[in-house]
Amino acid sequence: MSFGANRIVSLGQARVRAISLALVLAAANIVPAQSAGEDFAGLVDIGGGRKMYLECRGSGSPSVILVAGLRASADDWTTTMPGKPNVFSAVAAFTRVCAYDRPGTPVGEAPSRSDKVVQPTTAADAVADLHALMVAAGIATPAVLVGHSYGGLIVRLYASTYPDEVSGMVLVDALTEGLREAETQEEWAIQRTLINGDIRERLTLYPALEQLDTDRSFDQLLAGAPIKPMPLIVLSADRPWGPQIPALIANGTLPPDIPPDFAYVTDRAQKQAQAKLAALVPGAKDITDTNSGHEIHKDQPQLVTDAIREVVDAVR
Repeated sequence: MSFGANRIVSLGQARVRAISLALVLAAANIVPAQSAGEDFAGLVDIGGGRKMYLECRGSGSPSVILVAGLRASADDWTTTMPGKPNVFSAVAAFTRVCAYDRPGTPVGEAPSRSDKVVQPTTAADAVADLHALMVAAGIATPAVLVGHSYGGLIVRLYASTYPDEVSGMVLVDALTEGLREAETQEEWAIQRTLINGDIRERLTLYPALEQLDTDRSFDQLLAGAPIKPMPLIVLSADRPWGPQIPALIANGTLPPDIPPDFAYVTDRAQKQAQAKLAALVPGAKDITDTNSGHEIHKDQPQLVTDAIREVVDAVR
């Protein structure tokens, strides 16, 4: 009898604690892991006193994880040219899709929705964060990973580090160690500056802004295990970057000491680097006719969506 009474009291206390926790989470806009099966946008506690922003929509398997480029938030996948469907919404129509904010990725003029960390970071840091986020949010694996630019580097290292959690990949004009390999030491020193851009003024306004230790990230990838065979589509920009350099220097996007003709070096090296990506796994599909600049997911969202659907169908 006393056991039953104690059990009723314990259950009542547990229910009060659960309700209190739900109210606290709701007030802080933190998404508990058990809610990850529903469409939502909010914060997920990944442990260590840190929270990261995650947005998921749609249903179906495999899940698709969209990984944005340097200093780009989850919103990068819902931004597109007028009249064109965005990749996030299009993918949500045929399977579950999630995008997230890495630390230091602003949303417009606002700070990142994810807690800040010490900068610069590396691809290994990003992989550790993404893994913690997926576990905490209860995202089903293996998943299809889609990475744009720096996100492509993260996706590849994730597949190397957690091979059982990745069933397919789409690389969207991905940043790759092949870029460093295709350039001289002098060229690479300039290229490394271009990758991070001229962010001196932005750092004064937002010191927590994402910065990348490119060389360490490449070395981490080279030290990892080869990627296992899986469906893979590589999308590469085909619009030359060279003619854009003078305007980018003039508007302050690039440092003024960048040689005006250096983008032609980048175009040559990037073409060589992208060609190597298609050799990562047997049967990979290499799409070079994209009619797009670097941001293929914005210039040609349907092309990226079709590539994701093709990989999802192959996994299924």
